[in-house]
Amino acid sequence: MADVIYQAQPPLEFIPPAFNPLFLRFVHLLLPSWINWQTPITQIEADNVEVLVDLYRQFQEGKIRFMLAFRHPKTDDPFCLAYLLSQLVPKIARSQGTTLQHPIHAHFIYDRGIPLWAGSYVGWIASHLGGTPIQRGKADWTGLRSARDLFANGKFPMAAAPEGATNGLSENISPLEPGIAQLGFWCAEDLHKAGRDQQVLIVPVGIKYSYVDAPWDAIANLLSEMEAASGLPVNAPEQASIESLYPRLLTLAEHLLSLMEKFYTRFYHLKLADIKTVVGEIEDRNEALAVRLQALLNAALLISEQYFDLQSKGTLSDRCRRVEQAGWNYIFREDFKNVKGVSAVERALGDRVAEEANARMWHMRLVESFVAVSGNYIRENPTVERFAETTLILWQMIAKIKGDKRLQRPQLGKQKVKITVGKPISISEHYPAYKENRLGARQAVADVTNNLQHALEGLI
Repeated sequence: MADVIYQAQPPLEFIPPAFNPLFLRFVHLLLPSWINWQTPITQIEADNVEVLVDLYRQFQEGKIRFMLAFRHPKTDDPFCLAYLLSQLVPKIARSQGTTLQHPIHAHFIYDRGIPLWAGSYVGWIASHLGGTPIQRGKADWTGLRSARDLFANGKFPMAAAPEGATNGLSENISPLEPGIAQLGFWCAEDLHKAGRDQQVLIVPVGIKYSYVDAPWDAIANLLSEMEAASGLPVNAPEQASIESLYPRLLTLAEHLLSLMEKFYTRFYHLKLADIKTVVGEIEDRNEALAVRLQALLNAALLISEQYFDLQSKGTLSDRCRRVEQAGWNYIFREDFKNVKGVSAVERALGDRVAEEANARMWHMRLVESFVAVSGNYIRENPTVERFAETTLILWQMIAKIKGDKRLQRPQLGKQKVKITVGKPISISEHYPAYKENRLGARQAVADVTNNLQHALEGLI
């Protein structure tokens, strides 16, 4: 996080979309080289691109409005999606003899918090590419109005990640947030009020990463690094394979859990004794780990929630979002709008509150890394990809505990990406039920969200 969050600030300002076609052209020209230079990705392929070609044709003919709802396992996902639109869609369109107006692009929704940790220049880039920000943990009406207007009236279709954040797992989808479906229905409502008969669609897009060559040696080296950092004896070098590394990974995970359980029990006075009794009755190490992990995540999140006086309800993801927004409210203050009118003492007290809020949000950030982790992810399908993803999540945990400022996880090896365009989900078909009454609207949003969840799971 940038140092700015240790000080009280005026409220976060909305960053309005300011699409610049020349800047987009520059980004499209630079994108393939940038991906090769800055990411481990060596190849991007896509299935069912012809579906997207036809959707863009219909969009440009004024027949439909649509949103790309894409999987979000990694921070590289937006680059992959941009490559799909700028390179692969035009290529398939040419091969089919389909004429599309250029550029092929999408307005997109991004988290307003990203420029805080990635740098303010990211907000400028996103704005000039036609992106619009949302503050995730509250009803951000300014951000929602902007996204709603772009969906109904924007020059391009929309794109958003319905999971709301990366989870680090290519083959495990976090529970979807209902905002994507809600935006779809708002778009249908706005079109209906304007007398426009365009259909509204949500298009699921799967993104899956795999290694060109299995990076077992790199994983073994990373495990050794983490063993040393956590006080475990570093295992002697051996033939790296899943058979030799899986016991080490389990031992490391158990050791880290023990350290964190002692940390929260001793210094935050949380009661985890009952969990030890339950775990003692579980013979399987993976299942015992899963039970312990969930208890620890709940305990860590309680530290943040109690400080901000929040109720512990909903999924871990929901709770993380509420904590994040509460923290932002303590740091980005409405009463600091006019900074010149704030006395030196008030500013110092505000900085103290901001520093404490940031410290309490640290516990939430720890939980955020593990919201999609289960004890069976590797065992269900023991691939090098699943092993690497789980190892990297543990690395991220250690990095956060150590206060490591590095934003990027270690690159274990060259990767290839498979993008799959799914069957569009019609918002318009559900709109009659949505507009009947409030109960019908809630059910329609829930149905579309559920359909989208299943569609994305089917693209793995």
